[in-house]
Amino acid sequence: MAMRASVNKISPSRLMEGTRMFAPRYFSDKSGRVLGDEELAAENIWIKKMEREKLEKMKQKLDKEIAEAEKKAAADKKPESSK
Repeated sequence: MAMRASVNKISPSRLMEGTRMFAPRYFSDKSGRVLGDEELAAENIWIKKMEREKLEKMKQKLDKEIAEAEKKAAADKKPESSK
């Protein structure tokens, strides 16, 4: 019961604000109207776009880390080969 009371005080858009990356919005406005087909499709496209951007950022970060590791490994090999 306490959970319902707090949910009623917060608008659905405010509740979903931080979770859009993980779950679709089920309500498009404060009246509680369920999303229409076009709105749902647009929401799904937006979610996929955000996920794609997040994956691209993670890939760039990983590529950078790999390049740094290779550079460090190459620097470590140089002193050994000169002996």
